[in-house]
Amino acid sequence: MERIKEKMSALRLEADEAHEQVEELKAKVKTLEQENLAKEQEITSLTHRNQLLEAEVEKLETSVKEAKDAANQSAQHDTQNEALQRRVQLLEEENEEADRNLRETNEKLRQTDVKAGHYERKVQALESSRDEWESKYEEMAKKYAELQKDLHELEVTMSSV
Repeated sequence: MERIKEKMSALRLEADEAHEQVEELKAKVKTLEQENLAKEQEITSLTHRNQLLEAEVEKLETSVKEAKDAANQSAQHDTQNEALQRRVQLLEEENEEADRNLRETNEKLRQTDVKAGHYERKVQALESSRDEWESKYEEMAKKYAELQKDLHELEVTMSSV
């Protein structure tokens, strides 16, 4: 009996130790469950935060794409602007050349008008001189005709003498 008591006592001790271990394990399980719950809450929080960050990333990517498009358009506008500036410069140079040619042409026209006026005066003077010579010629022709007539009469008179 004593052995049975010893065995019982040993079993009680074992049961007490097992009970203590169960209590410790329950406490550990409770702690682990609390940690697990905290980790799940942290996971949920991080998942939500991740979703928010992904949405922010999408917004930023869209913004970057729009900025790149705007930059490309700006580059195209810059290229077009440079081309237009070169064209404006060429047109200004052509305009200056045309103005210079116009001034030269106007100067030549003015000189031509002056020369034309000079030659018109010369023509008028020559026409007037021609008219004088024609009138002198006509007078001389009349005188010649009269002299021919007088000479003829004189010949007739002399032949009758």
